[in-house]
Amino acid sequence: MGRVWLIGGTQESASLAVLLSHNQIPCTVSVTTESARSLYPNSSMVRVWVGRLTVDSLNEFLREQQIAAVVDASHPFAVEISQVAIAACEKLQIPYLRYERPVLEEEGGGVVYVDDFDTIFKANYLENQRVLLTVGYKPLHLFLPWQKRATLFARLLPSVVALDAAFDAGFTSDRLICLRPPVSVDLEMALWRRWGVSLVVSKASGSAGGEDVKRQVASELGVILILVSRPEVVYPQQTSDFLVVLGFCERYFLNRR
Repeated sequence: MGRVWLIGGTQESASLAVLLSHNQIPCTVSVTTESARSLYPNSSMVRVWVGRLTVDSLNEFLREQQIAAVVDASHPFAVEISQVAIAACEKLQIPYLRYERPVLEEEGGGVVYVDDFDTIFKANYLENQRVLLTVGYKPLHLFLPWQKRATLFARLLPSVVALDAAFDAGFTSDRLICLRPPVSVDLEMALWRRWGVSLVVSKASGSAGGEDVKRQVASELGVILILVSRPEVVYPQQTSDFLVVLGFCERYFLNRR
């Protein structure tokens, strides 16, 4: 009997794992950190695989896990794994569905939208500001040249890899905080006030990524919020509806029971 490969690491993927488990659809969830394992239900229907999948290692993974269909519920900015999965599915003729978290409508009132980090640097938004970065650990090295031109803080997921990247990018421990979302309005507001934040750089990652909370707090505190737009990826098919995901999976597994 085959399994669904659920590309995880997000709150939505955890909810989808519960949904598939309740409907007796076996899945293998892939995550990149051991700490993410705790997001998923303890069920005989759910396997959690921890590690990084590449073009070279993916075929073996698909074969070992007996993958019959793929649901990509990775983070909107996790472009690499999505592209690798799409290419493999096209080659091996494995059905693929992207779960894309809904995009929040653009608003004015202190929110600045940019296409990439270079735009932020070239427009000199950061100069002499007290800046909170909630962009994940991978882009932090880009901010190293700005450590002497602005006061930079960063919020990260709790992992050794993330902390090491932050230290390499010139952050000190007093300018870092590790939290796993969701972050409440009250906690967000308290953190911004404690650090005297005047500008926040984040990603347009939707409500599940706390974008709505950041917008609200930025508005109430008069803080500039810069949102980096989602990268454009051409998905074979996508949905923002859990029931569509369930129907997709049932199509390939109901007749196999």
